[in-house]
Amino acid sequence: MSSNTHIEVKSGLEGVVAAATTLSGVDGEAGELIIAGFPLEVFAGRATFEETIYLLLSGILPNRAELDKLKTTLAANRNLPEPTRQLLWAAAARNVPAMDALRMAIDTLSLEQFETAAGNFDDKARALALVARIPTIIATYARARAHLPVIEPEQDLGMAENYLSMLTGKRPDVEQVRALDTYLNTVVDHGLNASTFTARVIASTGSDVVSALVGAIGALKGPLHGGAPGPALDMVFEIGTAERAEPYIREKLARSERLMGFGHRIYKVRDPRADVLAAASARLFEQGSADRDLYELVLQVERTALALLEEYKPGRRLQTNVEFYTALLLHAIGLDSDLFTPTFAMSRAVGWIAHYFEQQESGRIIRPRSIYAGKRSQSWVPIDER
Repeated sequence: MSSNTHIEVKSGLEGVVAAATTLSGVDGEAGELIIAGFPLEVFAGRATFEETIYLLLSGILPNRAELDKLKTTLAANRNLPEPTRQLLWAAAARNVPAMDALRMAIDTLSLEQFETAAGNFDDKARALALVARIPTIIATYARARAHLPVIEPEQDLGMAENYLSMLTGKRPDVEQVRALDTYLNTVVDHGLNASTFTARVIASTGSDVVSALVGAIGALKGPLHGGAPGPALDMVFEIGTAERAEPYIREKLARSERLMGFGHRIYKVRDPRADVLAAASARLFEQGSADRDLYELVLQVERTALALLEEYKPGRRLQTNVEFYTALLLHAIGLDSDLFTPTFAMSRAVGWIAHYFEQQESGRIIRPRSIYAGKRSQSWVPIDER
């Protein structure tokens, strides 16, 4: 009898605890997300993204001097090396998907060496350069693919404001910047999801931070992980008017189609990130220049969807997830839907990097077992007889 007979295979590692982390905690039953000690709703709408970067990489909030130093370091690293720029132009000429362009561009940053004052390789300096350059990569590629002049980053702007300026060619208003900061803070980390686990596996081998990010992006761009904020907004546009919401959604549910932006594998109650982004969207539409009619339509679609999901799928506890308000908020600040996932990666890269360093501190390679489920005792047949 095989020694594997009584071993239970956890498909997809479902329920397996592979790491202890101080970076984020997810409680799907309570609808709670903790980021480095802070309930999401406590800090996401208050912090700048730079404060969140410092928090994830240092474990504490920065004081004014520490924050200014971080901002200076990030701003000084925003410009792209020439090989990276050339690759982005080549990718734009072939119209490759934005996530593929991001993955390839980050890999080129291995060409640069970062050293400490003592002349040793400085992985943390490279990590901060990666964080600083991801927004520039995304904006450069978006404009190159659209045949628009590339806008260089500015050193006197915060990350959110600079990103929007590079994308659109104009300075965003205060509410747009606040909304983007809130979004970036909200999605910066979320437990041991597939891309974060990928980053930690690579880190556990002793590999470099660029490799960890490239691997994580490769995992994120898979359709089962990257989410569907674009389709969630497409559904709202297809509905068009409040009176069409109920018949449209009834028809989809009657065909057993999924409603994008509702339901989550982990959260059995409302996704706390949806609450934070709903509040950010309300502020943006009330105080900014965004389309108020679209906001009212989104609210009606959400109310109708939640009521009909309970009617068609009672007891399933299918609530609004982060994708629904992500789509509304990013659209309202002027992003095209094909930039939604790259913008998510701009934030989540900070979480990946924090996990990279945390995993390296453990000094333990991640090496789960597998069970052989193939044939045994096959007979060898010479090649001329096959």
